[in-house]
Amino acid sequence: MRVDMRRSKIYQGGLAASFCALVFLAFAGHAQAEPRLGIAMHGEPAYADGFTHFSYANPDAPSGGTIRYGAVGSFDSLNPFIVRGTPAIGLRDYVFEGLMARSYDEPFSLYGLIAESIDVPDDRSSVTFRLRPEARFSDGKPVTVDDVIFSLNILRDKGRPNYKSYFSKVVKTERPDARSVKFILRPEPDGSGPDRELPLIIGLMPILPKHIYEKRKFDQSGYDLPVGSGRYLLQSFKPGNRIVYQRHVNYWGRDLPVNRGLGNFATLQFDYYRDSNASFEAFKAGLYDVRPEDDPGRWTTEFDFPAVKDGRVKKVTFATGLPSGMRGLVFNTRREIFADKRVRVALTALFDFQWVNKTLYHGSYRRTQSYFDNSELSSHGVAADARERALLKHFPKAVTPEIMARGYDAPVGDATGQNRVNRAAALKMLADAGYVVRNGRIVARDTGEALRFEILVARPGDERLALVYRNMLERTGISANVRNVDPSQYQGRLDAYDYDMIFFEWAGSLSPGNEQMFRWGADAADQTGSYNFAGVKDPAVDAMISALLSARTRPEFVSAVRALDRVLLSGNYVVPLFFAPEQWVALWDQVQYPDKTSLYGYRADSWWAKKKK
Repeated sequence: MRVDMRRSKIYQGGLAASFCALVFLAFAGHAQAEPRLGIAMHGEPAYADGFTHFSYANPDAPSGGTIRYGAVGSFDSLNPFIVRGTPAIGLRDYVFEGLMARSYDEPFSLYGLIAESIDVPDDRSSVTFRLRPEARFSDGKPVTVDDVIFSLNILRDKGRPNYKSYFSKVVKTERPDARSVKFILRPEPDGSGPDRELPLIIGLMPILPKHIYEKRKFDQSGYDLPVGSGRYLLQSFKPGNRIVYQRHVNYWGRDLPVNRGLGNFATLQFDYYRDSNASFEAFKAGLYDVRPEDDPGRWTTEFDFPAVKDGRVKKVTFATGLPSGMRGLVFNTRREIFADKRVRVALTALFDFQWVNKTLYHGSYRRTQSYFDNSELSSHGVAADARERALLKHFPKAVTPEIMARGYDAPVGDATGQNRVNRAAALKMLADAGYVVRNGRIVARDTGEALRFEILVARPGDERLALVYRNMLERTGISANVRNVDPSQYQGRLDAYDYDMIFFEWAGSLSPGNEQMFRWGADAADQTGSYNFAGVKDPAVDAMISALLSARTRPEFVSAVRALDRVLLSGNYVVPLFFAPEQWVALWDQVQYPDKTSLYGYRADSWWAKKKK
């Protein structure tokens, strides 16, 4: 069964919109905006004031029942806002809320939730939110301006590094009246003005009750009961094993248009399993209801158990308008062995995607050629335009001539497993980098030290692919040791950047923005808990991110994102892997879903339980 996104008027043209050139709703000719329900990227949001529900939500969906999910790994914390610990799934999404809610019909638009309105001037130098008087935390206390200010301060000072990066740009807080809060934003250091994305980031900031969290050690992981304003409460949990959420019967915002038709299940249950195989066996046995599948081999050959054959389990594919993102084998350039780009290029050439896709994955994947593949933001197959060249002219060596002319082309193997052409090219590149072949091994010409490194993994699927890649490297005389560690140890080593090579996936977005600095910015390379796993420190990268954050029009934004894409691809920070062209999900038949999906694919919060006869 296939569910296609219908490109309705609600988001026609939105596919081409860009995230960071955020333009607040304003009447033409007015320099000062007015308080409105929503804020969009370019022009007006798709939904006008007075809308009743999002198009991918069914306002007539029945309410009640339980949905059970499977998770792999473990958890040891109920605090999702700090680096320490591994938080349980769902806390941020179900227990806590932001001032505004995101529409998944559009690349990046927000509508009022805790805040009934938002007011942003044309120059983005400030943002003002007016709170709904009926907004309440789960303990019945009203959400106040004090709570909003407290949330920004504590997340900035004690939360994850990305919170500090974002909220440090707020230079002053004002209270226009008892229900309004205004944030004054500082200009960017490059003189481009305030961060044009920041008003929306603040709009999504989780709001914490001051009267609860000011009494806690916020930067410590543990099992303190989370308290928020969201539609669900934490009902029960067993550390590392299960967490259960119960819908709050007195939830204050159930009738808001951003909530209508969403959150239909009364109970959400997440059960943890040690690995994907154990999780799959549990799903087959009916121990949980929903299984997103990322293994094409399993999706193609193993969903033949009785419940599938008799229709109790449905295999559904959902189309998505999202960019592919980048999943790859990540080089830790902090390590001396990967400091030379030529070595990284050579090791990339030795990965034979054509053979891997045919042999392991039934030809189900597409090769990733861009950090924003499968979207207009991708530079693949596109020559740099005049705006890109203007942005890059101060960094003449940041992009290779080939990538400037047509984007990145991943090495093409021969599907036989021999990969002779790419092996020859890799050997030449390694020779240029100072390596030679001695006794069948690749060694440094000057020291005789062998070219060897470790691939750190924590999942069986990653281990299988890493072992295949190790064998490809071994044929050329390169030694790669595959080390499998438990999830908690793996996360600890990631946080400390204690690895040579890892698997990682940076999710794709139709609206890349500040998170790009957290992924690729020079400052993030030395921050514990950042996603700059490659250790990128490149002034051209920082400059392109600044350009996309300050872009005011869609064409300017697209050019800035493509320029960033070209710089990252020219740096060869990962061995690009592959992506699935659709979302694969298996559902037991008690789970029902709307015919209409979002621009981002399926939304599980729009599903409901099948009525029992």
